[in-house]
Amino acid sequence: MVSSALNQTSQGFDPQPSHMYMLSRRPASETQHIAKSAEIFHMTLGLLKEKASRRHKRSLSVSELLSVKAVERIANLSGCPRALQPTTCARDGKYRSISGVCNNRKNPLWGAANTGLARWLPAEYEDGENQPKGWNAGRQYSGFQLPLVREVSNKIMRGSSVAVVEDSAYSQMLVDWGQYIDHDISFTPQSSSQSAFSLGQDCLRTCSNADPCFPMQIPKDDKLSSNKSCLPFFRSSPACINAQTDTCHALQRQQMNSVTSFMDASTVYGHSADLEKTLRNLSSAEGLLAVNTKYSDGSRPYLPFVSVRPSACLQEPSSESAARVECFAAGDSRVNEILPLSVLHTLWVREHNRLAERLTRLNPHWGSEVIYQETRKIIGALHQIITMRDYIPKIMGREAFDKYIGPYAGYNDSVDPSVSNVFATAAFRFGHVTISPRLRRLNESFQEHQRFSSLSLHQTFFSPWRLIKEGGLDPVLRGLLGRAAALQNQEHLMTEELTERLVVLNVPQTLDLAALNLQRGRDHGLPGYNDWRAFCGFDRVESRSDLVEVVGSAAVAEKIMDVYGHPNNIDVWLGGLLERPAFGARTGPLFACLIGKQMKMLRDGDRFWWKHPAVFTPKQRQQLETHSLSRVICDNSGVTEVPLDAFRLGSYPEDFVFCGNVPSMDLEAWRERCDDGTYVT
Repeated sequence: MVSSALNQTSQGFDPQPSHMYMLSRRPASETQHIAKSAEIFHMTLGLLKEKASRRHKRSLSVSELLSVKAVERIANLSGCPRALQPTTCARDGKYRSISGVCNNRKNPLWGAANTGLARWLPAEYEDGENQPKGWNAGRQYSGFQLPLVREVSNKIMRGSSVAVVEDSAYSQMLVDWGQYIDHDISFTPQSSSQSAFSLGQDCLRTCSNADPCFPMQIPKDDKLSSNKSCLPFFRSSPACINAQTDTCHALQRQQMNSVTSFMDASTVYGHSADLEKTLRNLSSAEGLLAVNTKYSDGSRPYLPFVSVRPSACLQEPSSESAARVECFAAGDSRVNEILPLSVLHTLWVREHNRLAERLTRLNPHWGSEVIYQETRKIIGALHQIITMRDYIPKIMGREAFDKYIGPYAGYNDSVDPSVSNVFATAAFRFGHVTISPRLRRLNESFQEHQRFSSLSLHQTFFSPWRLIKEGGLDPVLRGLLGRAAALQNQEHLMTEELTERLVVLNVPQTLDLAALNLQRGRDHGLPGYNDWRAFCGFDRVESRSDLVEVVGSAAVAEKIMDVYGHPNNIDVWLGGLLERPAFGARTGPLFACLIGKQMKMLRDGDRFWWKHPAVFTPKQRQQLETHSLSRVICDNSGVTEVPLDAFRLGSYPEDFVFCGNVPSMDLEAWRERCDDGTYVT
């Protein structure tokens, strides 16, 4: 059944711009294989359950039918990979594995690509095992039916048409770095099948729930619907279970993280040996990454194009005869989704090649593999430093940072660094409400660019041609540095660019990011807002007055209660978003707690964290700390003036400095010495 649905999907699949979103989120072949095996496993359990329930004339759970041994056998027959044994880890690994395997020698799969997202609270499914909240029509929660996700979006996310409020402290770069770093640590693939496994319906055309179709039903008065009664939605691929370690959750559907959980710059290098190979320039003696051979940004390179052409990215509308600009290739397939992402990816490939060339001059005896690995180590460390030192405290607020993360006390091999389901699916999606409806492009004086005007957000989706044909990275970088982020505003939570014009999936209409996020949380069986408040040690919200207390607005609390009926029913993404941010923070207390716990685990459970004494020498650590995102921009673009902190909003010119005054690390600390103190030559 699974194979025939996948075959049906792949037949006649021709990359079109309308397929962009789906293509950018299409997992690598190794992930697809595991996802297919997991789908077979869950279909098998479902069919057995159905058959037994018919025979016994009552609803049965899989745990009543099958022993753990039998479940393990079904998983193996489905094609799920057997768990790695710890003995497979080399003792002397000096560098990270590309897939994250063996970072923890006792638990080699912790944080590795293609493993399940961590569950901090058990999943809540309507049948206890697989069916998302909202799957069975008429099902009540605390005496109420769950509201349709599009209704929540219409009534709470958009509100009145208030102008976007600008953040007085932080630049647009804060928002785009958040998305970039999110792509370094999590990627939940959605089902590769466009057809239902059981009856073969097309998920784009059916309005009934049948795995992997979980369409978003549309309220009667909805203007987006164009006379349709639902919008398509594909469930996330399930993860294969590991029955040895997951006995308590073994039979609940889990979702997969197809990239490594570690902050390891997998956005630059990929998360599998095959992908890594395609991104490298294997003929260079300097351990370089591959770059574009057709176009350049002045003297600086662009990312290479994808190998399968024609690709689905949009083309310049005006000129039919213009040469095609394909999608860019990078360590993460979402690189083309929006221009600032493509820009940040490009910066880091340039920075890798810049550092690799310098290390080659310092240590000519190293050879290309050592140079590549040493440079990759530095780039990974810079991702960690910029994120943990410069980004996270601004998001959570300093007080919450000290409470949940605190100073580094060394590597702890009992900490599981795997990204959690609630972090990836709800808490770290807080940034969706700070996305500005416009992308600014600025000239050398940080004014609107005379030739390349600012763009509406939807004009920046899947459009690498805009970088190549419209001025390169510099105008976009200046816009990210020189203009304010949008500030979350309870009266108008999400720009209509994302609720009305989001280009996703291969569907004729546009979709709604708020509704997608809510549906995704239900698809993943995330417990509700109140359960997560309790998890973080906060009081549960029991009444309207409690809700007014945490939200800070009687009108918003009223709207939430009208839509949800009971505080227990509030989806965690929405509840977390609507909390009043703490002083100096951009998230409320719940998301500060969840983000803080996750970041601490990512740091403390990573054997290669940059501060771990075995990773860099004290001199190297000292040099790494002098570096910054502003310095990376100075070294790899034509931007000559920057704020010292790329995330802080300043006025031009008084708050900007010339690149010559931005501190830079001295790579001399990486020059290899002999035992007698002389340099290796």
